[in-house]
Amino acid sequence: MGFKDLLSNIRLSWGVHPEGHKDLTSECGISDMPMSERLVLPLAQHIGAPGRVAVAPGERVLRGQVLATASGVVSAPLHAPASGRILDIGDYPVPHPSGLTAPAIVLEPDGRDDSVEFTGCADPLALPPEDIARRVAAAGVVGLGGATFPAAVKLGLGKRNPIHTLLLNGGECEPYLTCDDRIMRERAPQVVEGARLMARALGASQIVIGIENNKPTAIAAIQLASVAFPEVTVRALPARYPMGSEKQLVEFLTGVEVPAGGLSAEIGVVVHNVGTAAAISQALRSGEPLTERVVTVSGSGIARPANLRIAIGTPVSDVIAYCGGLKPGVARLVMGGPMMGMILPGDTVPIVKGSSGILALTADEIPAGDPSACIRCASCVDVCPIGLMPMEMAARIRAGKADTAVDIGLKDCIGCGTCAYTCPAHIPLSHYFSYAKGSLAAGERSRLKNEAVKKLTTARTERLEREAQEKAEAAARRKAEREAAKKKAAEQAAREAAAGSEGVPA
Repeated sequence: MGFKDLLSNIRLSWGVHPEGHKDLTSECGISDMPMSERLVLPLAQHIGAPGRVAVAPGERVLRGQVLATASGVVSAPLHAPASGRILDIGDYPVPHPSGLTAPAIVLEPDGRDDSVEFTGCADPLALPPEDIARRVAAAGVVGLGGATFPAAVKLGLGKRNPIHTLLLNGGECEPYLTCDDRIMRERAPQVVEGARLMARALGASQIVIGIENNKPTAIAAIQLASVAFPEVTVRALPARYPMGSEKQLVEFLTGVEVPAGGLSAEIGVVVHNVGTAAAISQALRSGEPLTERVVTVSGSGIARPANLRIAIGTPVSDVIAYCGGLKPGVARLVMGGPMMGMILPGDTVPIVKGSSGILALTADEIPAGDPSACIRCASCVDVCPIGLMPMEMAARIRAGKADTAVDIGLKDCIGCGTCAYTCPAHIPLSHYFSYAKGSLAAGERSRLKNEAVKKLTTARTERLEREAQEKAEAAARRKAEREAAKKKAAEQAAREAAAGSEGVPA
């Protein structure tokens, strides 16, 4: 069976068709937003350990200078988007639904744009695979599709698993978002080169670029840019949400299902985003780190929707102001897409590496209706791309039995929100699952911490007991040695006394 035949035999029984709203920005070319007067750069802009601060308040830095170094195997450095002065290092509001603060570096650009010396490569495809991964890591590139996993870590998966295929995700199935569409249309050669660089680093022999069929111009641009490279195949995907989810993309394009709880690398496949590919091409050719990204600014509440290239750390308030401000009636601000994005409590948070969109939605764009009792219609089961039973998992979570929800797939939930979107009772199913997974993760962290403390306590007790025993044994040895020496001295004295008495005349 050929590859095309395999794809034709795959029928989709999951997913939903939310209204796209992509026409608001699909024809808006990428333009540069001016630098803000102040940048707030969180240390944690990626999955894994946050960066370790490498600068101090009052210090002048150059564009491209390392502000925070990677602090673990799964981590990424942070670089200055502009030259300027470090105003502060402390806790500031970051993108999070609860409005939490987190450690961040505040930079005041000086407008001079002085930079460090960048070392690019005229022919990056000639670099050894290890050097490609090293340069990607040094540039601080992370997954720009939303997951923000450090890109270089993924490029190292070929060392542990034989990787035969790189899949490039150009689905962009979230409503409103068109930043990836514009990147593919405007920077197709960079997308293809980035894909070839990643495949070289992974040792993959084939590249498949999947693009939803509602992006014909992007498909044509990528096909044209890849025509000279036989290892690259471009495939049209059905415009169905959440087609851009990794496991669904892998299964549709390869016909192989990623095992529950497993990774695509275990079946020889690695997935990256088209924006990540373009960023890797730019980083290796120019030597410049990732300090900006393309963001879709959209929604009926935005005066002038746009696709903007924005410096990391730019306040959302500045982005909205640059786009003409908010129209009356805005009911919700979202970072990312409306299905999986993050509802923002305000506009003071900064753009981060994972910010694909800023949406200002009116009441008409938000699903209406108060939650009511489940009517057991099973619509959520029908649309779940993983084949889970959302209503049963939610029931167990509401009953305080989140651990039993794990038994029926809670940890396999990808958080796509299709269940909540289709629920006629307006039950916030995906919120239940996010809450439960967060609670279970917190409980697991607490358990591991308690185990670590118990292990340390046990080790300390054993050490103290061992030291006490060693001291007792040493004291006993010393006592025995003293008694032996005393006995020996007494015996010696007795012998001398006996010898002396034998020498005295009777």
